[in-house]
This record gives sequence, structure tokens and C-alpha cells, in this order.
Amino acid sequence: MNENEKRLKNLAENLNDAWTKLKLDEKIEKFSMLEKIVTNPDIWKNPEDAKNKNMELSRLEDEIHPWQMLKTQSSDLAEIIALNEKDLEAEIDSQLFAMEQELEKLKKALRFTGEFDSSDAILRITAGVGGTEAMDWAGMLERMYLRFFEKNNFSAKLIERQTGEEAGIKTAVYEISGTNAYGNLKSEHGVHRLVRLSPFNADNLRQTSFSLVEVLPVMNAENNIEIDEKDLRIDVYHASGHGGQGVNTTDSAVRITHLPTGIVVAIQNERSQHANKDTAMEILKAKLVQMKLEQKAESLSELRAGESAKWGQQIRNYVLQPYKLVKDTRTKYEETDADSVLDGKIQGFIDSYLEYILGKE
Repeated sequence: MNENEKRLKNLAENLNDAWTKLKLDEKIEKFSMLEKIVTNPDIWKNPEDAKNKNMELSRLEDEIHPWQMLKTQSSDLAEIIALNEKDLEAEIDSQLFAMEQELEKLKKALRFTGEFDSSDAILRITAGVGGTEAMDWAGMLERMYLRFFEKNNFSAKLIERQTGEEAGIKTAVYEISGTNAYGNLKSEHGVHRLVRLSPFNADNLRQTSFSLVEVLPVMNAENNIEIDEKDLRIDVYHASGHGGQGVNTTDSAVRITHLPTGIVVAIQNERSQHANKDTAMEILKAKLVQMKLEQKAESLSELRAGESAKWGQQIRNYVLQPYKLVKDTRTKYEETDADSVLDGKIQGFIDSYLEYILGKE
């Protein structure tokens, strides 16, 4: 076996290993099934379902196609190598190098093999205690993520937003769509700590502020969970704050409490009580799934109240004074250009976390 044959054999083995781990045969079968469904004109009787199925079909095609291409190239090159033509060695070496590079790039997909990694995500930012300082910090984080989404082709749909009296936000909730949205953003789940000179007091003292960032997987038809109605308490009340004409004239705001775990979700952004209830249920299900992942529970009945990661789990420090440094407490990854990080340059933190998780597994 010559050197090129060894390289191709090694490439084929790595390709097959990744193919199995990514369950590509199952995804190809699912793609074929969806392809038949979307070509049926009757699908458009339910436009929302048709739209979702077409988006899923496109996502699967984007994921599968590069692997299929590489597998075909590998088979074709094996036939060329078998000819043992000396004058083709330079071309074979060049093709092998390109394929090895492509495989390394594609293998990054192995970081997204979690149950919900390919799902869309709910991003919720909540200001900690500390009044205006904390709300301004929450607003800075909101801007950081929105800039990141803009630069990386993620779409962000605003679900709920409560602004601070003087600056920033009290809370903001977004639904994030894009390739492996939850898989990419799960690194951000936890408490973010800021140290800076305060712009909000006359003495310009150094101030520490905290914000909680929650990243939750969006449930779809395949991974949806059922919640027993007797485990829920649903309250309705007048919406408050900005919302347009008539926002306070009806009991449109909805608060849902999951009694076994104590999780509470309140939504008042939509005009109708029905829409607010649907949104609150979507977020509640996402919170329960996130709690299930954190506690490694097999079912909802095993969840333990009060044990989900909340204010105690500090994941990242953003220091602007007396020096500039952003450092992740889990991976130890750091960036000295804090301004760029706050302008959306967080891919390094995401990549280091995904490698960190892969190493633990």
C-alpha cells in the first residue's frame, strides 16, 4: 500500500466514523420523506406547516450535501488510485489534500450532536439587582448578542422586552433561528459579570453588575413535550408598560406556574390573551427541557425544584477597569479586546466551549 492509498484509507475511516456519529443515513431517509411531502400541493392547505417543512428540508440538504459530495469524491479517487498511473500522482496528492481539509472543516459538525443542538433557541436576558447599573449591563448584553446574530446570519424575533426607567432593559426575550442555533448559543447560558467605572454615579466609582442569560431549546413537533394540566396554574392580569392603545383595558397578560418545579413564565407582549398563553407555554416547555438537560433527568417527573442553573452559575467575567479582559470561567478562554467582544465578537468563546464539552464527553 503506497502513501496515497494509506491517506485515502485513513480519510475514508474518519469519514465513515463521522457519518455514523452524525446519523447521516437517518437524515438522508428523513430528507427523502420530506421531499415527497413538500411536492404534494395539499401541503399548502396548512401554510405554517408547509413553511416549517420546507425550512427543515432546506436545513437537512445543507447538512447532508457536503458529506455526500465528499463520500462520492472519496470513491472516485479510490478508482483513480487503483489505476496506479505515475503521471497522476501530483493530481491525486492535490485532491487528497483538498479532501482532508474539507473533512476537517466538516468534522466541526460533530460538536452539534446533542439532542436539541439543531433546534432554534430562546434567549432571555434578565438584569440582576443593582437598579440602573444592572439594567444598563443587560442592555449591553442584548446589543452584543444582536450584533453577533447580524454578523452570523441568525434571525432574532423579539418576544418580550421591558426597558429600564433610565437605561438598558429589565428583561428581553428573543427567539433565535438559524443553523444549530441552540447548539451554538448554549455556551451563553449562565450569569455574566461586568466590572467597570460607573457612568451613573457622580464619584465614578468601580461597579460590579450581573445579568442572567438563559438559552433554551425551542420545541418542535418532533421533540415536543407534554405537560399535565394539573401541574399548571394559569393566571391572567392587566398588561402593564408600553404596548400601544388599549394595552391595559383587558386581562391579556398571562402567567403560567409549573407547580412541581416552581418555574414561572409571564408574557404580556402580545395583544391577545391566547397569543400570550401560547408564547408562555412555549417558553415554559423550553425551560423544563433545559432543566431536564441540567439535571440529567429521564423524564419531567424526575425534575427537582430549585435546582436549575440560575444566579449562582457565573460563567463569564467582563472587566473594563482597571484593565480590559473578558474571560470564561469554565474554559479559561479569554479576549483582551473587550470592546470587540461587546460588539458581537463572541465566536471564540462559543468555539472554546464546544471543544470543552466535546472533550468532557
